[in-house]
Amino acid sequence: MSQTTANPAPVGLLGFGMTTILLNIHNAGFFPISAMILGMGIFYGGIAQVIAGVLEYKKGNTFAYTAFTSYGMFWLTLVFLIVAPKMGLTAPTEHAYMGWYLFVWGVFTFFMWIGTLKKGPVLKFIFGSLTVLFFLLAIRDWTGSALIGTIAGWEGIVCGASAFYLGVAEVLEEACGRKVLPF
Repeated sequence: MSQTTANPAPVGLLGFGMTTILLNIHNAGFFPISAMILGMGIFYGGIAQVIAGVLEYKKGNTFAYTAFTSYGMFWLTLVFLIVAPKMGLTAPTEHAYMGWYLFVWGVFTFFMWIGTLKKGPVLKFIFGSLTVLFFLLAIRDWTGSALIGTIAGWEGIVCGASAFYLGVAEVLEEACGRKVLPF
């Protein structure tokens, strides 16, 4: 008797998407970083994505396993980089160094985007726009440009919304037994 399992991808996509939207509303200049963003970063952007990645591993999906566990760990490390100095655990990371952190994530994301080229258009858009977002944020940190930070914030809202859309589209397809939203 075969057993079917639920698709863990929507949880990973929604965790990434919602957390990305909220952080980038901050980057666009609407509100400061608060416990709301940090909590989402730890629990939904971080832990939930890692769990989704582990479940994708069990399904044999190397791409989704790598994406969800990596970006889940991105959120956990980002929150650590913000919170650890406030707790007196380490000195704050200088903006130029944060630029390199974001740049490395951009390079990783670019190669993940290459892995989407034979996949659906929304997934390609998510990874393409995330690549642009990481590079914009790196440039912001290297230059100190508030304008680039604001542009990155708006671009990040779009990126997060695209991941949110795909997560919802996959849930609705399964719930309704047919494609409700194109992806």
